Amino acid sequence: MSGCGCEVEIKDASQRRVLYWLLSINALMFFVEFALGWIAQSTALIADSLDMLADAVVYGIGLYAVGKTLTHKANAALASGYLQLMLAVLILMDITRRLMFGNEPDSMLMVLVGCIALVANVICLVLIQRHKSDEVHMRASWIFSANDVIANVGVIFGGALVFWSGQRWPDMVIGLIISIIVFKGALRILKDARHELDTIASAGISENAYIDSNGDIK
Repeated sequence: MSGCGCEVEIKDASQRRVLYWLLSINALMFFVEFALGWIAQSTALIADSLDMLADAVVYGIGLYAVGKTLTHKANAALASGYLQLMLAVLILMDITRRLMFGNEPDSMLMVLVGCIALVANVICLVLIQRHKSDEVHMRASWIFSANDVIANVGVIFGGALVFWSGQRWPDMVIGLIISIIVFKGALRILKDARHELDTIASAGISENAYIDSNGDIK
């Protein structure tokens, strides 16, 4: 059976199944969190919902890359990184808007939605755990999931601070922190993807090459 590509097919099927779950969970949570974040007038919740949306798109890009060549996967990760950079800018724009026109957010709704999002993202993190050392497009997915969990904890903490202080500044601060986390994650992904592309080019690896389940280039 050697050379039949069976190992690659099994691995690709596993990656595809995980990415479908991640895409579905993040797409659903984007709609839920954005709607409730708007009702709660929370910058942190809206920032986190936009993060969910970007992740859903990134997982879609990851699905495209499954079964593709090393070059395709590196380029998919590169696109994911640029998308995350755009997200960070959008969050900063929303923070600016809220500073000018926003009201004090609903702290209880922040905490409740933050807890729901945290559960969803912990599930995503568990699903992607076994693939965090796979090819670059799957490593990018792991970074997104890990960052989401951190952001959710921040939202919950921010809601508690809003309740305790009776002011909106904790919500703004958490939104800013989420944008920084997203920005740093994007830079990490872009660095990883560019390194992958440079390695492929310098090693003279064929554009049609892929990695089998044993980590060997075929």
